[in-house]
Amino acid sequence: MLLDQFRVGPYLNFTYLVADDEGGDGVVIDPSFGIDPVLAAIDARRVKVRYILNTHSHTDHVVGNQDVRARTGAKVVAHRSAPLHQDVSVDDGDAIAAGRLKFEVVHTPGHTKDSVLYLFEGNVATGDTLFVGECGRTDLPGGDPSEMYDSLLRRVVALDDALVVLPGHDYGVTPTSTIGREKRENYVLVPRTREEFLRFLRE
Repeated sequence: MLLDQFRVGPYLNFTYLVADDEGGDGVVIDPSFGIDPVLAAIDARRVKVRYILNTHSHTDHVVGNQDVRARTGAKVVAHRSAPLHQDVSVDDGDAIAAGRLKFEVVHTPGHTKDSVLYLFEGNVATGDTLFVGECGRTDLPGGDPSEMYDSLLRRVVALDDALVVLPGHDYGVTPTSTIGREKRENYVLVPRTREEFLRFLRE
């Protein structure tokens, strides 16, 4: 499998190019600002980009959609509630196939109503739901601290510890992590009641 991580744009965004092999079918996850290095890699590696997978609808994660779509003809995939153009609408439990790769959708509202994770080949693209050592904000439009509690402390912690975390921003001490490491070290995943979690976010 080919998996390239690009740090692009002014907000330390990560955009990912994933394919079953060089010259094979693949996807781009969260095309952000400054997409030119990703487009160059698509050409250099001859990847047939079938889908653009958006983890959520904030501008810094979707602004490159049209550039990738224009270059490759890829279809835009997002949660059905996302307020953006979608060629394919997905919901919790759905899966998208690109070549030999399958991307499973886990709906994780909290940062936005339309936030999702994509699980594939021992990896999980977490967008702004989970960062290395932190989680996404819940005080922006569409954010909901109670939904973030469910997403983090019920859904994320139930994932396989071995999954490699591919976050939406380079905000941590390392560019990637694992679910197991985040459960041990990330203070937002400390077991709490809902009330304790909401108080923790307020503080």
